[in-house]
Amino acid sequence: MKRATSQVIVAGHICLDIIPEFFIGDYLPEPGQLVQVGPATVSTGGPVSNTGLALYHLGMDTKLMGKVGEDAFGRNVLGLIEARHPTLSEGIIVAEGEMTSYSVVLNLPGIDRSFLHCPGANDTFSSNDLKLEDISQTRLFHFGYPPLMAGMFADDGDDLVNLFSKVKSLQVTTSLDMVMVKPHSVAGQVNWGLILQRTLPFVDIFLPSIEELLVLLHLPTDQSQWLDQNENDPRLRTTFLRELANKMIEWGAGLVVFKLGTFGIYMRTAGEERLNHLGNGTPEDVALWANREIWSPIFRIDQFIGTTGAGDSAIAGFITALLRGESPERTMMFACAVGACNVEAADALSGLLTWEETLTRIEKGWKRLPVGFTEPGWRVHPASQTWLGPFDCQS
Repeated sequence: MKRATSQVIVAGHICLDIIPEFFIGDYLPEPGQLVQVGPATVSTGGPVSNTGLALYHLGMDTKLMGKVGEDAFGRNVLGLIEARHPTLSEGIIVAEGEMTSYSVVLNLPGIDRSFLHCPGANDTFSSNDLKLEDISQTRLFHFGYPPLMAGMFADDGDDLVNLFSKVKSLQVTTSLDMVMVKPHSVAGQVNWGLILQRTLPFVDIFLPSIEELLVLLHLPTDQSQWLDQNENDPRLRTTFLRELANKMIEWGAGLVVFKLGTFGIYMRTAGEERLNHLGNGTPEDVALWANREIWSPIFRIDQFIGTTGAGDSAIAGFITALLRGESPERTMMFACAVGACNVEAADALSGLLTWEETLTRIEKGWKRLPVGFTEPGWRVHPASQTWLGPFDCQS
């Protein structure tokens, strides 16, 4: 296997996030009304920024690939990225005549966030925009939010398949994140089942949220499928999660990681034969990662501010731990820890700690939120406080 000279490239959707501050008791305006809000946080958004800059913050050698317009929002995006490090914007395409994607994030207290979104130049991003020479020198390539990029889901996802097949041919480890769309939107009506069946053979790590995946597969989204939420005793229906993850593995994925929001993260992995083809990011001990079933509860937070970029941050924690050679149990633990830090700030990055600071917070006894299971056979892994399922090969 060739030696990679960089660690991670993050590509896909990028935008400018405008996040006005709401106060307790605020609500969205009725027609003709005005709601007074506080100062707006302006930050970069989308996985190129959220996951990419979180990886950089955690100490990874990271490159970004995306597309913005030649406009004021685009200059703002580039400036915010360059404030982290001047070279981080080098892989961002500035497209003449196109507009930069932006989102207005409505983050009302006590309510899950919602968005007003313009896809902008993300719709024209294609596999031809990849810098394959740079990608060939990296360990892991992460791509995010194809449902918000029209070119990626046109023609039954031809270009998304082309993109991942190109990258995988370079022996690079690949990962894919999705995004929530409305079921009746153009993207929501696409046959994502077919697209994923065509794409996942080239995807080593598949990291959607459970809600995103259910919407994209046109399946019922009722939480009762995977959660038995009785009063103060929520319990995961892990049989449903396992069956869905196994389907993604049958379609070709190596590691399947479901983000469950306040109910943690669930992972199911393929066997050694599939994991031996993970590429430059292959763990040293493949057998330790094969045929695993692990769930990690979330950490208690000091103050909940907002969930913008929480899933992207959890992915950054997962990728960082994986490439640092951590065990599957500790990788899941760090993913939840980084995601928890994220929600303590309004934007996607301000709440994050460094890798060392995150580790220190965990080692000082950072508490987890308990959740049970509807099926027997789960046991706790004492060192990481993750749980190993009845179908976990290490159980």
